[in-house]
Amino acid sequence: MQQKIVLIGGPGTGKSSILREFIKRGYECMPEISREVTLKAQKDGIDQLFLEQPLLFSQLLLEGREQQYIDAHQSDAEIIFFDRGIPDVHAYMNYLGSDFPDIFIEKSNKYLYTKVFMCAPWEDIYKSDNERYETFEQSVKIDTFLKEAYEEIGYHIIDVPFGTVHERCDFILHTLKHDV
Repeated sequence: MQQKIVLIGGPGTGKSSILREFIKRGYECMPEISREVTLKAQKDGIDQLFLEQPLLFSQLLLEGREQQYIDAHQSDAEIIFFDRGIPDVHAYMNYLGSDFPDIFIEKSNKYLYTKVFMCAPWEDIYKSDNERYETFEQSVKIDTFLKEAYEEIGYHIIDVPFGTVHERCDFILHTLKHDV
């Protein structure tokens, strides 16, 4: 049976670096799509779609993450890693205090992941850039909304310890191999 493993955590917690390492190790991975959505909106003249039109941004993310899940399900890979999952969408809407349609929660309950690994905020590695506008303090706050969203669906969250990218990947693989 295929394992769909999602990496969650606030911005700048090392998820994408871990995913890149898994790709190097030959694992199939589904990248974070919010940067893609943000860059497309910027090309269309909207500087920060997430801030200016959070519901539209979130709907685009939901569609993209749902498609990633469907694509993964059609893959023969035994393990597929995701940089963020479907529940991240409504977690961010909760963080903003914005209303969102019930379909956000429905999709989160429909498309379930095998395991959830959480990368905690880590100031030593945090960097902001063109598509990551959040401060470290905001990342910490977002982290609590993510944890709450996944736990409300019934996930047991596994905390990824701080360490090198290699150590963090090894921890995840070791946990998957030895978890019953």
